[in-house]
Amino acid sequence: METLNYEVLQKSGYTGYILRNAPEKVLQFGEGNFLRAFADTWFDLANERAGWNGKCCLVQPIPTGLAGAINAQQGLYTLYLRGRQDGRAVSEKRVVSSVSRCLDPYTQDGYAAMLAVAVSDDLEIIVSNTTEAGIAYDPACRKADCPPASFPAKLAQVLHARWQAGKPGVIVLSCELIDENGKELLRCVDAYIRQWGLEADFRAWVHSACTFCSTLVDRIVPGRIRDAAEAARLDAENGYHNELIDVGEVFGVWNIEGPAWLADCLPFKAAGLNCPVVPDVTPYKKRKVRILNGAHTGFVPGAYLAGFDIVRDCMRNGTIRAFMNRMLRQEIVPILPLDRDDCLRFAAAVEDRFNNPFVDHALLSISLNSTSKWRARNMPSLLEYAAANGSLPSLLEYAAANGSLPPCLTLSLAAYIAFYTNDVQALTEQGLVCRRPGGGAYTVCDDRPVLEFYAAHKDDAVPALVRAVLANQAFWGQDLTAVPGLEAATVQNLTLIREKGALAAFAACLA
Repeated sequence: METLNYEVLQKSGYTGYILRNAPEKVLQFGEGNFLRAFADTWFDLANERAGWNGKCCLVQPIPTGLAGAINAQQGLYTLYLRGRQDGRAVSEKRVVSSVSRCLDPYTQDGYAAMLAVAVSDDLEIIVSNTTEAGIAYDPACRKADCPPASFPAKLAQVLHARWQAGKPGVIVLSCELIDENGKELLRCVDAYIRQWGLEADFRAWVHSACTFCSTLVDRIVPGRIRDAAEAARLDAENGYHNELIDVGEVFGVWNIEGPAWLADCLPFKAAGLNCPVVPDVTPYKKRKVRILNGAHTGFVPGAYLAGFDIVRDCMRNGTIRAFMNRMLRQEIVPILPLDRDDCLRFAAAVEDRFNNPFVDHALLSISLNSTSKWRARNMPSLLEYAAANGSLPSLLEYAAANGSLPPCLTLSLAAYIAFYTNDVQALTEQGLVCRRPGGGAYTVCDDRPVLEFYAAHKDDAVPALVRAVLANQAFWGQDLTAVPGLEAATVQNLTLIREKGALAAFAACLA
């Protein structure tokens, strides 16, 4: 079977949107599954819906990558977006044609081509996703390196070449999953400007003519189809072999921090894409962490003890689904500093995303490092709710009925403790081996001091265990026994879980 390219695609009878030739308006550092299922797809949609007429030139950020495979397919690849939308299963196929080529800057020709794109009149946007470790200052990188090892050093070279050529500034969209990614990237570029002794006028141009944007990306991308039989079936259906099949969920949002005029400079608004330009992405990150991630951490430990293995099956259980929705809508959304209706829509989408019929998201995988996850995702919501104590209008009725502690979030703390202490068998190199109420063994994976703590307290009575956990400031950064009523509620919840089971405890929150 022939490998996908423009000629092969035409012979296959594909009738979807394709743009073969257009100026290279985007220089993108990163060629992996996520950017191809996210940013490159959005540029492709902008071409189709808004006539943007642009291509993305990709740069392989490390010596080993996908440049060869991407160029062999002339930048084309098939994307499957799979999930649930408005309560129904959705599976969409699209051949993405927004990628022109992929450069390997670790070759002489690839490096020269990267700098040629840098000084092009067509270039408008630089996009990056070089993993969380990619935005880092490495003082070993030199101006004369071809290329330097770090991404920020490569970017400094690209921008310097563009400035020397007298070209206008660019928009930089950083997608790495770190706080203030755009600001941190600019800080690293600044460090190379100083280290390499580059011109003051160049630094002024970087800060005034270029727009470094922190962004928040949100789309689950499982990536390539790993089942050989399914991949072969899709190739047969398509009429070509595709080495770069990509898979993502249907939901997607790209929050971009920047000035208001940026919305009209980027092609996404005109294409009707979910890509708001906002003055500060911090609240939107809080929304994602508290709602999407907080939902996972809120129900997963208890659901696993109740006998569930994957997220989708949890959403098909009325008790767990109702517990999650009550936690989100009545305990988390009311305290977020964003539009309530917008947060409720985001929360409603979570149920669809978790009920994805195409993704087997394992609860044990989500449970990794649950101590730090509960601290970052759920503890702030619990403490802010308790501090509000019904003072927010949206909490008045709920707090009057339930007191100052949010019942579902409070239960999530007890469920976390139960998961780490259920019939502890042994502490091994892999983690803390426990047993489910049904008898099956599982391994709790977390930082070693956390596991050693729970191993040491495995025989504690419930009140002593709860006090030790809540008072552990290394876990929480504070003594949670100081929160009024939390210790007593956690003792009650943990006792209920151990005596009646986690599902009964979830149901008790709904009574």
